[in-house]
Amino acid sequence: MKIALISMEIIPGRPDLNMEHIRKKIEEAKAAGAETAVFPAFALSGKFLGSAFSQPAFLRDCMDYAQEIAHAAEGVTVLFGSIADEAERPVSDGRTLLRARDGVLTEIARRPLHTSSPFSPLTYALSDENVLIAVDAAPFPTPVHGAGLAALARKHRKAVVYVNALGVQDTGKTVYAFDGVCRVYRADGAPVLTSAPYEEGLTVVDTTQLTSLAPAVEETSIAPVYRTLRYAVRKFLERIHMERVVVGISGGIDSAVSAALYVDAIGADRVLLVNMPSRFNSETTKGLAARLAENLGCRSMIVPIEESVAYTAAQLSEIPIEGAAATPGEHLTISSFVRENMQARNRSGRVLSSIAAAWGAGFTCNGNKAECTVGYATLYGDLAGFLAALADLWKYQVYDLARYLNAEVYGREAIPQGIIDIVPSAELSDAQNVDEGKGDPIRYPYHDYLFRAFAEENRLPEDILRAYAKNTLEEYIGCAAGLVAAYFPTATDFIADLEHWWGLYTGMAVAKRIQSPPILSVSSHAYGADHPESQIGVYETRAYRKLKAELMRG
Repeated sequence: MKIALISMEIIPGRPDLNMEHIRKKIEEAKAAGAETAVFPAFALSGKFLGSAFSQPAFLRDCMDYAQEIAHAAEGVTVLFGSIADEAERPVSDGRTLLRARDGVLTEIARRPLHTSSPFSPLTYALSDENVLIAVDAAPFPTPVHGAGLAALARKHRKAVVYVNALGVQDTGKTVYAFDGVCRVYRADGAPVLTSAPYEEGLTVVDTTQLTSLAPAVEETSIAPVYRTLRYAVRKFLERIHMERVVVGISGGIDSAVSAALYVDAIGADRVLLVNMPSRFNSETTKGLAARLAENLGCRSMIVPIEESVAYTAAQLSEIPIEGAAATPGEHLTISSFVRENMQARNRSGRVLSSIAAAWGAGFTCNGNKAECTVGYATLYGDLAGFLAALADLWKYQVYDLARYLNAEVYGREAIPQGIIDIVPSAELSDAQNVDEGKGDPIRYPYHDYLFRAFAEENRLPEDILRAYAKNTLEEYIGCAAGLVAAYFPTATDFIADLEHWWGLYTGMAVAKRIQSPPILSVSSHAYGADHPESQIGVYETRAYRKLKAELMRG
């Protein structure tokens, strides 16, 4: 049997457009001699639909378009996913796999929309064929899919053909990319075919001729992340009809990687880079920002903010507070900490937002996942923007992506090596002088992994402290050996650091994450839909308090 596996972009909430796309692909499959055409899960409706799941009129519309697909399936069997069944009963709590042929529409599989397993495609065994069909809508690449499909083939002793959804969809806060990959496995679990990710296409498989693939060429772990980010950025901008992007660049790693990613995704002519120095920005980082702009070939601007920040601080300090509740002569005091955050808010709220509006663009949020985890970003400042493309990447992944962009994408030093080498710093005060080796309070070689244990592995301070007491913490969280002793000479130092960051992670950082821009997910653990949370504050377990007391006694 010849089976056509269809990689097609699915537009969520637009069954009319998806139906027309499916109909064209059916004709292509027939022209290629296929007897069966297989489309992804949710190919008609889309997966993330917001309140449309509870709208009977929308669900009835999906059923009507499903019937049109059935009439288009003349002389060929068509399998596709949607959210309505053959009895015209809206299905708002699950997904279905539909079979269409010669005007007849039949539901052949159903599963709840939300499952606990990361690998849960809808499957269907073709009658009189030793083939199992698996259709899916799984965001971003994950190794579990390949292993799961091979196991599925061996379990049922059938060849498995698999089709994943293609396109970008979102849950409002979290944006997902679907890679559209088609895979084929023999009954013994040997891989036969893997199509190119993030590309539309039609792959015809002859089930009587399944030959094992040569071993796949190994690649770095950041390569699929790069592909996901590049595709998601480009498609998300198309979805929201945004053609131009403004990126604030500081001479630091996050903004540099963000700039290089957007230029790669949409072109240098559609990206404007803006450097906004204050008196705390060094000549080193200003020079690196200028070199980055030159290397990327973008439009660029330098907009100093020192004068406007000083004016705002003076104005707020001089204007009296009035009213019955005010004391005589009461004025605001602008502390050094408040002035630091004023710089970040001035850059985003005044400069970037105004430039973006004038240029007909949006401006980016360049924060990484470590910063999101503990709220190391200024609310209404560098936490602002239309999209946080790097917010599901730990700092070490940002560095990996910088090196990958230079070596594999640009083939040259697009991101200056000085940006990769310099100490990470917000440069908001003299205490963060990069020329003196001063930078962020986050010690990324250790804290990246501690924060990952919090956010992705659900570890509590109790778990961390137990591992610390056993001298197994570095192995437990995955950081390099020797860091804990180097950073924390005593248990008191270690506990103070742990409680500081845990307090931020479960405290103010939650409020900041709730108000942050949409995040591109690359891990299944992105903040937003993948990471349910509530502002319940800090809690220490009884066992933690007991162990802490023992360690403090020494």
